[in-house]
This record gives sequence, structure tokens and C-alpha cells, in this order.
Amino acid sequence: MFRTFRSYQLAVEFYRRCQEVKAPAFLKNQLLRAASSIALNLAEGTCKPSVKERRRYYFIALGSLRECQAAMDLNGSLNPGLKDLADHLGASIYRLCNPMQIRAS
Repeated sequence: MFRTFRSYQLAVEFYRRCQEVKAPAFLKNQLLRAASSIALNLAEGTCKPSVKERRRYYFIALGSLRECQAAMDLNGSLNPGLKDLADHLGASIYRLCNPMQIRAS
């Protein structure tokens, strides 16, 4: 089920694109850990029985995305396409955090 989940697919694509980023080792490591956290929390959240529990995981995923965006800002020399993908992913996750959106899915 979660493999057809659009936000999850975007998160996996984002992680793969982050693997290509050139950055100091400590920053790239942090970026990849945060990027993987996005996909993992979205996947885990899909199986939670209540809206409140799902929202908790979706908010954690959103926090991890913000961490990635901060790491990308610190790195400074990033592909604009990756920034656009991060913005698109952020909008997608933000919509999931709205309880009305979760009930509809």
C-alpha cells in the first residue's frame, strides 16, 4: 500500500537525489540520515490505526525534511532541482499533517 503512496514515492526520490549531493562528509551524512527518516516515517505512519498516530509520524517526516533543507542551505552549492523537489515534498507532507486530509485517504 505505502509503495503507491505519492508522498512516499517523492521521499524515496528525494533520498536518491540527496545521495548525489557533494558536501563535507559530516553534512552529507546528516543529510542522508534525515532524508531516509522522511521515507521511513511516512511508511511507518501509513499503518497506524488512528489519525492522531498517523499525524505524529507525518509531522516527524516534515521535521526531517526541514532538517534536510537546513543542511542544503548550509552546503550552499546545490542543484536547484533538488530544492524544488524538497519544496514539493514539503507541500505534500504538510497536506498529510492536516487531519481532514488523513481521514479522506
